[in-house]
Amino acid sequence: MAYLGVSPFNGVRRKHTYTATSNQTSFSGAGTEGATLSYTDSNFVDVYQNGVKLGEADYTSTSGTAIVLLQGASVSDLIEIIVFDVFSVSDTVSATQGGNFVNDITSGGLPVKVAGKESMFIPAGGMKPTVSNGCANHASVETTAGRPDMIVLDFDKDSDEHAQFQICFPKSYDLGTVTFQVWWAGLAATTGVAWGLQGVAVSNNSTIDVVYGTAVVVTDDAQGAVEEVCVTAESGAVTIAGTPADDDIIFFRFFRDITDGNDDMAGDARLLGIKLFFNTDAKNDS
Repeated sequence: MAYLGVSPFNGVRRKHTYTATSNQTSFSGAGTEGATLSYTDSNFVDVYQNGVKLGEADYTSTSGTAIVLLQGASVSDLIEIIVFDVFSVSDTVSATQGGNFVNDITSGGLPVKVAGKESMFIPAGGMKPTVSNGCANHASVETTAGRPDMIVLDFDKDSDEHAQFQICFPKSYDLGTVTFQVWWAGLAATTGVAWGLQGVAVSNNSTIDVVYGTAVVVTDDAQGAVEEVCVTAESGAVTIAGTPADDDIIFFRFFRDITDGNDDMAGDARLLGIKLFFNTDAKNDS
């Protein structure tokens, strides 16, 4: 493992330098750097005498505040003691931001996973129009030849139209509410669209003939160009009906809500995809 050389007063690596007197064996207190020698684990201390690293049998390091040489040093010998701090990384991602580290250096490895807010993107191509009151079928809309095509679902202005998708969350999902953002494209106008999402969980050996939970709607306005990407704000919390549990399949219904007062776009709104946000309470699915 590589260690960073920083101020002698803090950080993961601290250096304490002493100039020995005749036959001096014990070294403690402040070195020439000004920091007082202290350590919590003798396994994280290195001792050098005139630039040569001493073996563990050449000194004792048990007090936490002193290093004692087995043989006394000569006058003007340079004794360098390097202390590596033992520390845990905890709550580096603040609780207010939705997470904390679930592993640390002292537990056997560097922190690699944060329990907290996660997201997944569901493209329009990953949804299907519902059998009843469905949106238009998938369409590939060319911008300019050789440039990105828009893979979209079109939602009409005259009635609420719906699409459906289903997912199985990882076991680390905390089984709570979710939120979403919508990526879409509209007309050459600055009018608005309202998008809604509702969900229901279905467990093993249970019927799929169940009612969706309460829909949550987020609104957005077009920016004036037909091929321009529009991104909504993050929605409010969506409560999934059916009391989600591990290994449930979650059915989501996504729709354009023309009854919302902000939905005044006089034409189709084209869905590119949605980002679904959820929270985790474990570092993996074990």
